[in-house]
Amino acid sequence: MKKFLACLCFFAISIYAKPVVTASILPTKYFVEQIAGGSVEVNVMVGSGADPHTYEPRPEQMKMVEKSDIFFAAGMDYERVWLSKLASNFPNMQIVQTGANVEYLPMSNHAHHENESEEEHAKHTHQKDEANAKFSLDPHIWLDPVLVKIQAKNIANALIAKYPQNRALYELNLAKFEVRLDGLDSFAKEQLNGLENRNFIVYHPSWGYFAKRYNLVQIPIEVEGKEPKPKELANLISEAREEGVKVIFVSPQFSKKSALLIAKEAGAKVVSIDQLPSDWMSSMQETIRAFKESF
Repeated sequence: MKKFLACLCFFAISIYAKPVVTASILPTKYFVEQIAGGSVEVNVMVGSGADPHTYEPRPEQMKMVEKSDIFFAAGMDYERVWLSKLASNFPNMQIVQTGANVEYLPMSNHAHHENESEEEHAKHTHQKDEANAKFSLDPHIWLDPVLVKIQAKNIANALIAKYPQNRALYELNLAKFEVRLDGLDSFAKEQLNGLENRNFIVYHPSWGYFAKRYNLVQIPIEVEGKEPKPKELANLISEAREEGVKVIFVSPQFSKKSALLIAKEAGAKVVSIDQLPSDWMSSMQETIRAFKESF
């Protein structure tokens, strides 16, 4: 009966012009599409290859946002400035925090400070601007399949509240997506279980939640948005050698210069993994395989 109602909803939806919603980043767009099932047109702000930390919306994108009923936020840096502007300019648009009810981690701070004791490092960390504490948390929850289930539920709830006539469709699609997420989680555990070397180096510290979920250790090259200084780079090269790191991971959105240098000096290779994929499920499966091969 539920499947019949979902099909009926989709048929009714297809007759009329679709409402528009906007997703902050490509993975969020993917999640919305899995649940909405074609009932809405999904606009995205940060496109392929763009850096969400320094992103600024283009005028044509703002026109799409103006038409949107919902903005699905992802906790990215650019949202700090732009969410308040969007809320002010488009008061009828609902802003949904897809990470609501997620326990966020602090951004990875595998610091490369030279000649700094643990006490000095703790003091250095404590002195950060507390006003920005909310945004010093790691937003990359979409790289953990278990946390994506929470995001998916938040998205489904928002869609149901806005378009209650489509409840059956959204509930059915959410259930299907949750099954696929459980399958991805099981696949990751199967592939990454029992590995001897669990340390990996990555340019941008995007993989903290993924690392925690699957008992890995993330060693970032860039910390707090800053390229490593020469001495810090030397430390990373030494660490890569000591830990037997064979692969340095990079992302399309960030510079590969430091990673290439570390890889050359440490005898490792550079492998690209996308932290902001458009085809999220397939990309995550490929990334899991890349992690297994690198270890």
